[in-house]
Amino acid sequence: MDLGPGQRTAVFAAVVAALGALGYLLIAPAAARPHAAAGPAAKPSAAAAPAAQPAAQPPAQPPATAAAGAVNIYAWLPFTQRELADAAAVTVRFVTDYDTYSYTETAADYVGTMSGLITGQLAATLQDGYQAPGVASLRTSQKQVSTGTAAIDSLRAFGPSSMTFVVTARQRLVSSRGTTTGTTQYAVTVTGSGGGWRVNDIELASAGNT
Repeated sequence: MDLGPGQRTAVFAAVVAALGALGYLLIAPAAARPHAAAGPAAKPSAAAAPAAQPAAQPPAQPPATAAAGAVNIYAWLPFTQRELADAAAVTVRFVTDYDTYSYTETAADYVGTMSGLITGQLAATLQDGYQAPGVASLRTSQKQVSTGTAAIDSLRAFGPSSMTFVVTARQRLVSSRGTTTGTTQYAVTVTGSGGGWRVNDIELASAGNT
């Protein structure tokens, strides 16, 4: 059954919650059973008497069972740990390049830095946006040079061949008007393509990503 993004998110949250509960049960120490208290030692009799038999000792408690090995959550998910790491790396590189540009670059130059990270459809969209008359003229007139960095905040949704990350982008913009810095949170979706991951959508995180 093909789950919708909302359902996949709910499933992921349930998996994480279940994993946390399971991990607690696996590592919580078992309560120790109390041992019977030993009675006081008998005083020796004045008359000779047979040696007293040693008091029976309570049965030894079995050693605590070793905690089970760590649960492999990736066995429950439609991607491996390596695939998640690769998708996250592509996302961070893309958002960094997305906010890094110079007024001296052409639209083709700008999009070219993301070659191998984005789909052809997104490349066309970004190129059109970069060379839009109003945006391009402002960038040139103010001699804007931007440097971006990025960090992933969370995994919002996932499926067998796609993941949507929430990413915080930090931008430092130098222009003829001075230097400014700012942050923007994006929702970035990557899809499996040709054995790798490619970004096919970016939008403001507040707008959602469905």
